[in-house]
Amino acid sequence: MPKVGIVMGSDSDLRVMSKAAAMLEKLEIEYEMTIISAHREPDVFFEYAKSAEEKDFKVIIAGAGMAAHLPGMCAAIFPMPVIGVPMSGKNLDGQDALYSIVQMPPGIPVATVAIDGGMNAAILAAKILAVSDPELLGRLKTYTQEMKETVQAKAKKLDQLGYQDYMKQM
Repeated sequence: MPKVGIVMGSDSDLRVMSKAAAMLEKLEIEYEMTIISAHREPDVFFEYAKSAEEKDFKVIIAGAGMAAHLPGMCAAIFPMPVIGVPMSGKNLDGQDALYSIVQMPPGIPVATVAIDGGMNAAILAAKILAVSDPELLGRLKTYTQEMKETVQAKAKKLDQLGYQDYMKQM
């Protein structure tokens, strides 16, 4: 059964939210992904958020742009953690969505990642789930080690080649 719900307001958000899905898959976390417009189909949205607990979701990752009501409304209805992913847009480059998501009223928190931060939203969801899942915690530690080794390999290559030759290979 999915432990994470991924919801977005438009298929244009898939370019970012697919990164969340890919990271959840890498960490072997089941998820369900859907598109729901909180403004254009409020009844569908309300049913989604209300039934998320029954579906055994432990975390919802909600991506939204512009007015960005989707994450906040999920947090108002769903009693478990909600992670908001502000989407960059054509008007204010995602700052409007960032402010809308991060400025929730007292009592309705939404954990918020960077603009277009789908991958980090998935990692944060995994860390929340890992509190009660030692195997997942192990997979997160392995992922962290892999990132460290990748950076160290790049540093070694730069040291060996020098700046100019390194840049030619990029």
